[in-house]
Amino acid sequence: MGTEESKKRPLVFAYYVTGHGFGHATRVVEVARNLILAGHDVHVVTGAPDFVFTSEIQSPRLFLRKVLLDCGAVQADALTVDRLASLEKYSETAVVPRASILATEVVWLKSIKADFVVSDVVPVACRAAADAGIPSVCITNFSWDFIYAEYVMAAGNHHRSIVWQIAEDYSHCEFLIRLPGYCPMPAFRDIIDVPLVVRRLHKSRKEVRKELGIGEDVKVVILNFGGQPAGWKLKEEYLPTGWLCLVCGASESQQLPPNFIKLAKNAYTPDIMAASDCMLGKIGYGTVSEALAYKLPFVFVRRDYFNEEPFLRNMLEYYQGGVEMIRRDLLTGHWRPYLERAMTLNPCYEGGTNGGEVAARILQDTAYGKNYTLDKLSGPRRLRDAIVLGYQLQRVPGRDLCIPDWYANAESELGLRTGSPTAVTAENNSLTDSYPQDFEILHGDFLGLSDTLSFLKSLAGLDALVDSPTKTGKHSIRERKAAAGLFNWEEDIFVARAPGRLDVMGGIADYSGSLVLQMPIREACHVAVQKIHPSKQRLWKHALARQQARGQGPTPVLQIVSYGSELSNRGPTFDMDLSDFLEGDEPITYEKARQYFARDPSQRWAAYVAGTVLVLMKELGIRFENSISLLVSSAVPEGKGVSSSASVEVASMSAIAAAHGLNISPRELALLCQKVENHVVGAPCGVMDQMTSACGEANKLLAMVCQPAEVLGLVDIPGHIRVWGIDSGIRHSVGGADYGSVRIGAFMGREIVKSIASTLLSESRLANGSNPDESEEDGVELLEAEASLDYLCNLSPHRYEAMYAKMLPESILGESFVEKYTDHRDPVTTIDKMRNYGIKAAARHPIYENFRVKAFKALLTSATSDDQLNALGELLYQCHYSYGDCGLGSDGTNRLVQLVQEMQHSKASKSGEGTLYGAKITGGGSGGTVCVIGRNSLKSSEQILEIQRRYKAATGYLPILFEGSSPGAGKFGYLRIRRRNPPKQN
Repeated sequence: MGTEESKKRPLVFAYYVTGHGFGHATRVVEVARNLILAGHDVHVVTGAPDFVFTSEIQSPRLFLRKVLLDCGAVQADALTVDRLASLEKYSETAVVPRASILATEVVWLKSIKADFVVSDVVPVACRAAADAGIPSVCITNFSWDFIYAEYVMAAGNHHRSIVWQIAEDYSHCEFLIRLPGYCPMPAFRDIIDVPLVVRRLHKSRKEVRKELGIGEDVKVVILNFGGQPAGWKLKEEYLPTGWLCLVCGASESQQLPPNFIKLAKNAYTPDIMAASDCMLGKIGYGTVSEALAYKLPFVFVRRDYFNEEPFLRNMLEYYQGGVEMIRRDLLTGHWRPYLERAMTLNPCYEGGTNGGEVAARILQDTAYGKNYTLDKLSGPRRLRDAIVLGYQLQRVPGRDLCIPDWYANAESELGLRTGSPTAVTAENNSLTDSYPQDFEILHGDFLGLSDTLSFLKSLAGLDALVDSPTKTGKHSIRERKAAAGLFNWEEDIFVARAPGRLDVMGGIADYSGSLVLQMPIREACHVAVQKIHPSKQRLWKHALARQQARGQGPTPVLQIVSYGSELSNRGPTFDMDLSDFLEGDEPITYEKARQYFARDPSQRWAAYVAGTVLVLMKELGIRFENSISLLVSSAVPEGKGVSSSASVEVASMSAIAAAHGLNISPRELALLCQKVENHVVGAPCGVMDQMTSACGEANKLLAMVCQPAEVLGLVDIPGHIRVWGIDSGIRHSVGGADYGSVRIGAFMGREIVKSIASTLLSESRLANGSNPDESEEDGVELLEAEASLDYLCNLSPHRYEAMYAKMLPESILGESFVEKYTDHRDPVTTIDKMRNYGIKAAARHPIYENFRVKAFKALLTSATSDDQLNALGELLYQCHYSYGDCGLGSDGTNRLVQLVQEMQHSKASKSGEGTLYGAKITGGGSGGTVCVIGRNSLKSSEQILEIQRRYKAATGYLPILFEGSSPGAGKFGYLRIRRRNPPKQN
C-alpha cells in the first residue's frame, strides 16, 4: 500500500469468518494477507483449519482464534441443503447463546485493542463491534438474512425472528464491501463494489504438471467437490480415454482408479486449477471466482436450496465459463459429453482479480478516517435489493419475475443496462396481437385465453434465442436454450392447458367420499408436446452420448424442459430413455418409479410429468415407440394449495394423449393423473384436484361426490356472489406429514366405527332373537350399513353423534391400532407404529364437512338475501375451525380468516350492505390459500385489497390474490399447431 499510509500507526483488525465452507476462509486469506503486508495485525476468528491461513501467511501479525459463531447451511448430503436443520442449527449456535456470545466478544475485542472489525459474513460480529464502540464492515457476495429467508418461508416459519435479527445485526456495520456474483442485501446501509477476490498463483501450469508427472498433451479435470456424495465410487470409465482426474478432498481410505489422482489434503487448489483443462464441482464463490480468473471451464452440478447459487451461476454463464451436469449423470459416471462440451468453451472474464488488495486498502483507509460511502446512492441501492429480495420470497413460476436482468447482470460488474421491474412486467403482459399469427392452428381453439396466446408467442420466440442469446424474456438462458432445441418446427406440436383449482368446499373430506365444490382458477399450466421418430429427435449431447455408450442406435427418449426452474431450486431439464420404464416387455412397478425419481432431488419434479407416461403404459397398456419432447410452462403457484401439481399432471397427460391419438375422457384422465400423484410421486392426495383441473368450467363450481369420482354437474356461482383466494405465504405440501397423519386418522376412525357397529349389531341380534319389531329392523339395517362402511361421509352427523362420537378415542398409537384392527385400509398411506394419530377430530371433520357442502350447494340456488350470504359464510367459518381441530391450521391462514371477520363486523360494513361473509383454509391445510366469499361489488374488492395490505403490515408478506376462473382441460381440448414459416434448423 502507499507510503503515506505506512507512516501511520499499525492497526488491529478483528476478522470474523462464517462457518460455511472453505470458500469464505480462502477469500479472507487474501484480504488478511494484504492487511498484514501493510503492517497491520489481523486476528482471525474462524472454525476453519489453521493450514488454510498459515500456508499462505507466515507472519507473527496473524493470530488465529478457533471459535464458531454461525453454522452456515447444514447439508443433508453433498448436494442438498437441509433447510429446517440449518435454521435449527443456527438457532442452537447463534440465537440461544446470543447474550453470552455478545458479552464474550465485546470483552475479547477490547482485550486485543481492536481498531476495526471485519465480518465475512458473521451477523453477531457487527452487533458485538457496535456494543464495543468499534466500527465494522462486511465483505461478502451474500448475507445470511437472504439465505435463511427462503428457508423460513419453506421449512421453518416459527424461526422467522432469525431473519430479522440477522438483518438488524448487519445494519450496525458501516458499509458493505460487495463481491461480484452478489445476492440482494438490503440490510446494509451503503455498498462499495470491488473486483473478484482470488488467491494468487504460486507455480506455473508447467511446474505443477511436472511435479504431478502429467504431460502437456494430457487432458486434466480437477474434481473439486468439497465433500463427495456418500457411498460414491469413482470408476475408470467415467473419464474419456486419455484424460486424468485430480481429486480434491478424497479420504485417506478411498481407493481410486489409475486415471484418478488423489491430491494431498493441503494441496494448493489455485495452482492445481490453473494447471487443469476444466473443473468438475459444486458452485460456490471460491470455485466460481477462481474458475473465471484462470479462465477454467467449469462443469457444475447444482445444489438444492443453495440460494446464492443462481447469482453465481448467472455470472459464470455470462462469461461463457459454465456447463451444467445433471446429477444423475454425475453419480452414474456419464461425464464424457460434459467434459467434451467444456473443452469448446472460451471463458472470457477480463475483469479485475485483485479484490483482496482493493478491499484491504478500503478497510485500512476507513480505519484511518477516510470516507468511502456514497450516501446519495444508498437509498436506491437498498430499495432495489429489497425489491429483488421480495421477488425471491414470493416467487411464483410463470407469474412473477425471476431474478431480473437489471439486477443479476449488475451494471457495475457486467456493464449492462439497469431498468425498472415494472417495465419488465409490462413487456411480459403485453398482448399486441389477438391471434397467434406465427402458428397455423390445425385443430382446436385457444378460446381467446390471453395466457394461451402468450404461451404460443413464447413458443414462436424460441428460435430468436439463436439471434439474440441475451433476449430470454421472463425465463432463464438455460431454460430457453434447452427449449429452443426441443421441437422440429416443420412437424405438428400439440398444446394442452389445465388450470389450478380453488377449494371452495370439501377439502380434505374428498378421500372420505364427500361431496366437494371446486372452482378452476385463472392460473393454468400449458404443456407443448411433439412426438418424434427417434432417428429425427435432436438429443441433448449427454443423452446422445448415453445411447452411444450403450452401443445402441436411436431409441425413444423423453426430453422435458420446465420453465420456472430458477424460482424453485430445481433443474430446468430432465431426460430419460423410455426403456427405463420397462423391465423386459412390462412396465416397472410404481415403487421402482418412485425410487427412480427420488435419486436426484433437483429433478424430482419430473415425476409429475414423466409419471404420466408410465401410468398410461401400466393402466392402458400403451407402448411408446417414438421419442417425446415436452415443454412445461405453469403459472399456477407452487406450494399455495391451489393444485399446481394436478394442473401439471393433467396438462401433461392431455398433451401426450393428444399427440398419440388417445381418446381419454376428462374423468378417466383425472383418475389416471391421481395415480401419478399417489403412486409415482408418492403424495396421498384425493381426486378432487385432478377432477377440477380436467372437468371444470370457467366461473362454475364442479360438484363431485368422491366415491371415487362421480361428477354431479356444474353449479353456477350466482352473479351477486364472488369468490377469492388469498395466499397466506406459508408453503403447503400435500406430501407433508400433517396432511398424511390426518388422512390416516380418518381412515382409522372409519375402521373403528365399523368395528363398533359390528359389535352393536351382534348385541342387537342376540338381544332381539328371532322376532324383532319393525323399528328394530330399521336399526339393524342401519348398523349393517355402518358395519360395512365404504366411505366415512356416508355416515350422517346425527348418527355419528348418537352412536359413535363418545366411543371414538381422541388419539391412538399406530402400534395399538394395528394390534386391534390390523389395518386402516388406505392404499396410499402407511401407518407409523410409533406415531400417535388423532382420531376423533380427523373422523368428525369429513362427516360434518359432507353435510356442510350439501347445505352450501343448496344455498347457492336459494333466494338472494343477506341471510343466504351469511349462511354461506358461516359454513366456511365452521369448515375452517374444523381444520384447526384436526391440526391442519396455520398462523397465516388463521390471521387471514380473522381479518375477513374483522372486515365483516366492522362498523363500516354494518352501516351499509355487508360485503365479505366468510373464509376458510383450503385444500390440504397447514398453510396455503384461504377461500373468501362475499358480495360481488366494488366495495368487496376494496376490502380484499385492504386485507392484503393489513396482512403485509403484520407479516411482511404481500399475499397473492386469486381472482377469476378459466376452463378445465376437457373444455379446452387441445391445439394441434404448426409454424407458418418455420425457421431453418441445424
